[in-house]
Amino acid sequence: MYARSLGDDGAELRPLEPWQAEEFLAHIERGREFIGQYVGLPDVVTNLESSRAHLSSYAEKAAADTGRIHGIWMDGKLVGGVLFRTMDLASGTAEAGCWLEPSAAGRGLVTRAVRVLIDWAVEERGIHRVEWHVSSANAPSIAVARRLGMTKDGVLRESYPYRGKRHDMEVWSVLAPEWRAGREKPSEGC
Repeated sequence: MYARSLGDDGAELRPLEPWQAEEFLAHIERGREFIGQYVGLPDVVTNLESSRAHLSSYAEKAAADTGRIHGIWMDGKLVGGVLFRTMDLASGTAEAGCWLEPSAAGRGLVTRAVRVLIDWAVEERGIHRVEWHVSSANAPSIAVARRLGMTKDGVLRESYPYRGKRHDMEVWSVLAPEWRAGREKPSEGC
């Protein structure tokens, strides 16, 4: 297993694998309400069996090269994660996403972790377009898209039901040439 440092604050990015289902479930329990404001992950991961099944589905995606899931650890504790929910190498597209428990919010962890994933997708896997789908009400996630240099492509009005209410979904994206050009500029923070 590998770990990639996300800076000098003790943060690491590592793959999340089925054998970590118990740790993953404990993490989701700590952040269930916070994470569930905009992300359906807590509704999917409700017990050890569903935790293992969720991580197994991403192990299968990784084996098929159609998705990836990674955890963010702070000082050895799982506090969030980033993923490619979908990856289509033939069309050169991928959809990135994230979640955090409340103790990890506001530290730039997601921005730093997604930068690693996008670098890998663009440079190693030939992905041309990385998308970020986000509820219009999720200001922190929209801020991440902006910090990553993404462009808002549009809003899909009331496009999905979540917890009894229809929500607007914003679609943000960055293209490989834009990503490369943005990496060459000085960073504006995480």
